[in-house]
Amino acid sequence: MTENIKLSPGDAAPEFTLPDAGGKEVSLSDFRGRKVIVYFYPAASTPGCTKQACDFRDSLAELNGAGLDVVGISPDKPAKLAKFRDAESLTFPLLSDPERTTLQAWGAFGEKKMYGKTVQGVIRSTFLVDEEGKIEVAQYNVRATGHVAKLRRDLSV
Repeated sequence: MTENIKLSPGDAAPEFTLPDAGGKEVSLSDFRGRKVIVYFYPAASTPGCTKQACDFRDSLAELNGAGLDVVGISPDKPAKLAKFRDAESLTFPLLSDPERTTLQAWGAFGEKKMYGKTVQGVIRSTFLVDEEGKIEVAQYNVRATGHVAKLRRDLSV
């Protein structure tokens, strides 16, 4: 087994520029001066990923009110992300990383256990990046259900 990269609080958040669901390029640096939650999920329109995205959608007003933006990243192509965004009325950016370079740089792609087997895939992960581009919170192997509520409790939002 190979060891996955793990980011920790205080680390510089790896920069990225990825297309969103509409094909517009979005960079981490676009969020400088604000805190941003960057979360990685395996696949748009699957039950767990839909639950997690809708939880972020339903909490977005409170998160934005607390000075937190939200960005979701998956290996899906922009067209699939656009269908997901439209079907679920998602109002935060969904970014496409089909080459998985950003996923790997953040430690959100690699070996994981799934149904007792070791497989390569997206490791459901959530990060809080501060105004200066440093990791403030790094959470790996998070659960799709209940994660956003726990994150809000942890951040007192």
